[in-house]
Amino acid sequence: MNSLISKYNVAGPRYTSYPTVPYWDEEGIAIDKWKASVKKSFEESNAKEGISLYIHLPFCENLCTFCGCNKRITKNHDVEFPYIEALLKEWQLYLTLFEEKPIIAELHFGGGTPTFFSAENLDHLLSHLFENAEKAHHHVFSFEGHPNNTTREHLDVMAKHGFKRASYGVQDLDPVVQRAINRVQPFENVLRVHEESINAGYNSISFDLVYGLPHQHLDSVKNTIEKVRTLKPERIAFYSYAHVPWIKGNGQRGFDENDLPKSEEKRALYESGYQLLLESGYKEIGMDHFALPHDDLYVSMQNKKLHRNFMGYTASKTQLMVGLGVSSIGDSWYAFAQNVKSVEGYYSKLAQNEFPIFRGHLLNDEDLLIRKHILNLMCHFETEWDESNSQNTVLQEAKGRLAELEADGLVKLHGNGLSVTEEGKAFVRNICMAFDLRLMRKKPSTQLFSMTI
Repeated sequence: MNSLISKYNVAGPRYTSYPTVPYWDEEGIAIDKWKASVKKSFEESNAKEGISLYIHLPFCENLCTFCGCNKRITKNHDVEFPYIEALLKEWQLYLTLFEEKPIIAELHFGGGTPTFFSAENLDHLLSHLFENAEKAHHHVFSFEGHPNNTTREHLDVMAKHGFKRASYGVQDLDPVVQRAINRVQPFENVLRVHEESINAGYNSISFDLVYGLPHQHLDSVKNTIEKVRTLKPERIAFYSYAHVPWIKGNGQRGFDENDLPKSEEKRALYESGYQLLLESGYKEIGMDHFALPHDDLYVSMQNKKLHRNFMGYTASKTQLMVGLGVSSIGDSWYAFAQNVKSVEGYYSKLAQNEFPIFRGHLLNDEDLLIRKHILNLMCHFETEWDESNSQNTVLQEAKGRLAELEADGLVKLHGNGLSVTEEGKAFVRNICMAFDLRLMRKKPSTQLFSMTI
């Protein structure tokens, strides 16, 4: 395994989309083309499966130095209401594209820190959001919360609007690690918010854990997971820390890089945590995720319905996902579009009644084909193809790389497809890269992505 780690520990995408953002067409996407793709997707899918909404709430009171998200650090809560009004204005722009009421099947609040916002302001946002929309019968609404500031009032307001899933950023419970990443939150706070979520009626609770953080060692990871598994959250995301300070600036330089575990040490942290999670009854879901057998995510994987998008792994798929807020990315299946990244730029675009988009990508036929294979690999660890049709170009370019992966025991090729081996699951990002023709045709001259291991 160590020799494979050395060979395959390269910079690579996490594949929440294909093409990945750095490989979107340089010319971007005309607003009219994005709007046309949204209308087309809505007409094809709203009545059948509904749509998804991702809403980005960027404000945080403190900077966590491991975080790679788009955020605005402030203790001024007067920013809340103007931002909510801007979100609602952007939503109105999308509503003008729809000839019938949208049916919201999935809704996720991400950040930043969504629970930076008061329960009262979140109630205002959700009440107005659904004035011209319906909730799907089997809707799934979720939010990301901070254990230190998520209150029972937050939980009750969200539950009133149909939220039943909550995700909490636990990261690591070792005090030394917490101080290094500026995320000090005692286990007592995690315990409190977990119990309050259950009492408020939430039936799927997720904890985010991160390995590869500064000063982490085997005992700290084991101790964190030992404590977490006493609570038995339905889902656990066990992420590799993505160290990308060249993208995120000083926010990821709050510690000495020599304090980070090296690649083999980091892999040992994952293997230790992985075994503890399996011993605790969790099932592996795609990459970095685990769920208890009764949770929808595991059931969906068993039924081959697991999906992956910019919100992560989801138990069902909608063709159209609308992104609202600073830096949010929308996905019409035929195109991607990302909003401007600054709060001021976001407000400025909306003040002119413009969609606040600054870049995007129209998928061509080759993109759509590769996207399908990468989704299959990320969700099901297998994919199939028909060698008799236009897929040949994609396959011929990928086959040489797949043969090497097979020789290393990471995949098994058969007549019309491949499956990832147990050992290969740790290298699924590398396996997806074999299909990533945009990456292979134009390899970056500087590092764009985090390391795969």
